[in-house]
Amino acid sequence: MRIYKLTDKTRRIIKDEIESGAVFVYPTDTIYGIGCNALDSFAIKQIRRIKGRDEKPFSVIAPSKEWIVNNCIVEKSHKKYIDKLPGKYTLIFKMKNKAVCPEVSKINLGVRIPKHWISELVKELDFPVVTTSVNLTGQKPVIALSQIGKKMQKQIDFAIDEGKLRSKPSTVVDLTGKKAKTLR
Repeated sequence: MRIYKLTDKTRRIIKDEIESGAVFVYPTDTIYGIGCNALDSFAIKQIRRIKGRDEKPFSVIAPSKEWIVNNCIVEKSHKKYIDKLPGKYTLIFKMKNKAVCPEVSKINLGVRIPKHWISELVKELDFPVVTTSVNLTGQKPVIALSQIGKKMQKQIDFAIDEGKLRSKPSTVVDLTGKKAKTLR
């Protein structure tokens, strides 16, 4: 696993690697995430193997609020949740169309726009990026790159280091029905 610090010089390298199908670790406004291009079936399957995760859906960092509205079914009463973005929320919507690979999710889609520079990078890429915690399924989320096990490190192309993060996972709100349900 290569380690980058985000600089003007590494920004283009990082974007090129993501566009080329890299599996990578990145900081957010909450915890470290592991992700890839949400349109790259092979990379998504790699993340499933790395995490030991079955078919449970992944979420994505959306390139913009407009992307969410264009690709998800957003009830009028739920638009106020989109107004909370960017922020520490994962919003789950029914999908309107096939905006991501079916390996990400088939029916509902969790979307985030973190209040963090990673969202700007995803906006520049102009496609969604898978976002899930860096850990084996069922274990504690990672708040520092040093917590990633050696076996997992060998399966990750690169990581963007921002030191130790001091937060907790995002609040998850299910907006697939008429009433919003906070799941976490």
